[in-house]
Amino acid sequence: MIDLYQEVALTRDLPEYQLRAGDIATLIDFVSHPESGEEGCVLEVFNAVGESIAVTAVPLSAVQVLRSDEILSVRSLAEAG
Repeated sequence: MIDLYQEVALTRDLPEYQLRAGDIATLIDFVSHPESGEEGCVLEVFNAVGESIAVTAVPLSAVQVLRSDEILSVRSLAEAG
């Protein structure tokens, strides 16, 4: 189960925001699909110094909870383009 305001990892690329699978975001809301499809969530993505760089809605299948056996890394946003 994913909780509100939990940090999650993307499971797919979001090229329109220059984001890649594995990038970290904060889940800030849950949204219902308007036609009984997959539930979604709203994510806010921050850069390494804490500035908000994107807010987007994705299906819940596009995120996963962070695990204790994972290590975070840093990359340039420009590398995604």
